Amino acid sequence: MHITKKLAAAHAEGRPTYSFEYFPPKTAQGVQNLYDRMDRMHGLGPAFIDVTWGAGGRMSSLTTEMVKVAQSAYGLETCMHLTCTDMEKEKIDGGLREAYQAGCTNILALRGDPPREKEKWEQTEGTAFRYARDLIKYIKAQYGNHFDIGVAGYPEGCDAETDADGHIPFLKEKIDAGGSFIVTQMSYDAEIFIEWAKKVRAAGVPESVPIIPGIMPIQTYDSFLRRANWTQCRIPPQWMEALEPIKADDAAVREVGKKLVGDFCRKLLDSGVTMHLHFYTMNLEKSTYMVLEDLAVTPPSDHHDPELKPLPWRPSLGLNRRDENVRPIFWRNRNRSYVMRTQDWDEFPNGRWGDSRSPAFGALDAYSIGLKGTNEQNRKLWGEPTTVQEVAELFVKYMSGKVETLPWSEQPISPES
Repeated sequence: MHITKKLAAAHAEGRPTYSFEYFPPKTAQGVQNLYDRMDRMHGLGPAFIDVTWGAGGRMSSLTTEMVKVAQSAYGLETCMHLTCTDMEKEKIDGGLREAYQAGCTNILALRGDPPREKEKWEQTEGTAFRYARDLIKYIKAQYGNHFDIGVAGYPEGCDAETDADGHIPFLKEKIDAGGSFIVTQMSYDAEIFIEWAKKVRAAGVPESVPIIPGIMPIQTYDSFLRRANWTQCRIPPQWMEALEPIKADDAAVREVGKKLVGDFCRKLLDSGVTMHLHFYTMNLEKSTYMVLEDLAVTPPSDHHDPELKPLPWRPSLGLNRRDENVRPIFWRNRNRSYVMRTQDWDEFPNGRWGDSRSPAFGALDAYSIGLKGTNEQNRKLWGEPTTVQEVAELFVKYMSGKVETLPWSEQPISPES
């Protein structure tokens, strides 16, 4: 089902909705455990989930596999990311084809970040995809209205060359090209987001196009600052005043962060600029659950989706299984196994190849934020140390304040240190 139709139906009843983003884990065991986590989080009642693509499509095969499993086995409405940065046309065609065959009807079309070794984004030779709008037009030409196409929005600008206001005309072009909903970069300042959303509407983006704020729950103090600094989103001063004194206590940070993010979400919902919240989960469960619990928007345990038949199993959203109402008797004891075995699940990598069990393992690399800046910028900052002595000198510069960051710490050294 198209995301826009699903949200419109819920919002017509006055119900706010929310969704979760996941990325392909780096290990086979991480994939297995992420499926378990997705299954548990299904009970929170998300309108949809989305799965990231990865720079240059390097995780594309796992992305499409996750989309297929989420749709078919878990009955989760799924949106697949698709980027055109450093991507050959054949890989884009393959991703679209597999999404279509999996029953996925939603795509988030992105230009994507430039490869780490390049300062600026460059068009891949032999393709017609210079901008996200080119990718949108191509999807429309190939698949008509099968896919509901989402686009990226930037309430605080997307790079050093284009501020938030300067990006709005480009956003309008993406909507005119066929985009039907907007998912924004993460934000924590409600006033900035609300004003930006009003400007987007004033620029001619119709009310029928949902503006969906991207929200990252606060897991730990360091990860919160690292991700906020990477995206250059503004952190309200009162947030830092609340978090700084407890930064060494992860449990306290998460508890206070729940309230801060929850209040931010309430302001957005109360403003009327949006009725949907999109959570960047980083493949983690607890912090997102805590925010939703604070908002009191999750469905009761006995809730049933009125759009789905009251079957004794979770209906599949796979292309060929949506109307399925009969299953063999042995499905009852191993219901999930039944669906997965009929989807070639035995060919998918399993846990025997890895011991990194967390689905969030490798989170920084998967989000392309392991190191801030390009390789060239980092070499200018840190040089290219090749000996223990040179590494030691780099640490001395950091300790003395001559270098503000290290590859392992994006924050300046603390005064007490």
